[in-house]
Amino acid sequence: MISRIAVDLGASSGRIILGRLTEGCWSLEEVHRFPNGPAEAPDGMVWDLERIYSEMLKGIRECFRREPRIESLAIDSWGVDYVLEREEGAFLPCRSYRDPRTKEDIEFARKKVPPSYLYGRTGTQFQSFNTIYQLLRDKREGALEGCRGFLMVPEYLAYRLTGRRAHEYTNASTTGLLDASRKEYDFEIIRALGLPSRIFPETLGNPGDFVGTLLPEVATEVGGDLAVRLCASHDTASAVEGMELDEDSIFLSSGTWSLIGTKRPRPVLNEEARARNFTNEGGPGYIRFLKNIMGLWIVQRLRAEICPGKDFRTIAEEASRSKATFVPPVDDPSLLSPRSMKESLLRSMRMEELSESDLFESVFRGLAFSYAKAVREIETLTGKTYKKIVIAGGGAKNSHLNELTRKATGKEVVALPIEASALGNLFTQGKENS
Repeated sequence: MISRIAVDLGASSGRIILGRLTEGCWSLEEVHRFPNGPAEAPDGMVWDLERIYSEMLKGIRECFRREPRIESLAIDSWGVDYVLEREEGAFLPCRSYRDPRTKEDIEFARKKVPPSYLYGRTGTQFQSFNTIYQLLRDKREGALEGCRGFLMVPEYLAYRLTGRRAHEYTNASTTGLLDASRKEYDFEIIRALGLPSRIFPETLGNPGDFVGTLLPEVATEVGGDLAVRLCASHDTASAVEGMELDEDSIFLSSGTWSLIGTKRPRPVLNEEARARNFTNEGGPGYIRFLKNIMGLWIVQRLRAEICPGKDFRTIAEEASRSKATFVPPVDDPSLLSPRSMKESLLRSMRMEELSESDLFESVFRGLAFSYAKAVREIETLTGKTYKKIVIAGGGAKNSHLNELTRKATGKEVVALPIEASALGNLFTQGKENS
């Protein structure tokens, strides 16, 4: 039997999964789960990485209590966000992508590097919170002075465990600064933007690469030692690795964000793909050509605001009985981090009031409509017709949304109510130099 740990960090929860491989079959045990989300700080929204690190150690400790011999561990998380490291070793706070701080920096970037040229090199869809714009904001605030480098969230946590720095390809592909064809940072663009080249690694690691063993004090605290490896450390990359896909499949990783796309041998870098705001993200040996859609974040925030005691299954069942036919624009920027999700939704639909079930039904219909639009665009941009949509993540458990998606897209829908990111994390710990 082989035992591994998957640290799977989402933007709304974190999970420590103990995986056991017996006779070619993986069994997954959720050992520890904790809530996650950005916190308000005096200067904006941040991730409490100290709390996340502490929760991670709790989970690892419990894994060793249950399974004394564990081969390896790897960490996956959301993309884009990072921490900066100063020469003296101090790390700055980790700002959250939901902090609306980059408006001026987007305009600066567009003047220095035309959007069409940037997309032709990086293949990254425009999002106001992309790492490229966050780093430019840090530069404008002087935060990059005396900075020796940066680490994406999984890389920073791996560093805390091992004392060793490693940069991983799939997460780097979310930054907007990676050459999509060469799979390395694009120093021509970095220099054009005036970002310091010294903070970017010359080479990137791949899923399966060895980072290090636990620091002695960490091993003592958790009650054991193991190898820390890279996985496909962007959680969507791990999710796709955990899904059974064939050449006729579109994947939909349905969680806080909805990421819908297909696996391609090479990036799609043409102007039409840029105009439709598709992105090319790295996978182990392939490109994930996909679109980001706001996702179940809207449902999560709406629930917290108007019915915090109600479970998601009940919300979906009640919504399925609604007669609402509204289709809100679920990718409206106003829904990224509103003070009131309900008020923002009503404004987007030009409504003054809706019942609880009508509000949730409208969101589900809006998501299904967005999925259908994305499917049509994928087929146009790839020149291929797909037969089915394979859904994994928390949204795969929502049979009502899955049925709306089937009707809206006209495709077969295959729902996999599994911990796809954790499963892909476990798989890719065993890959070598993909």
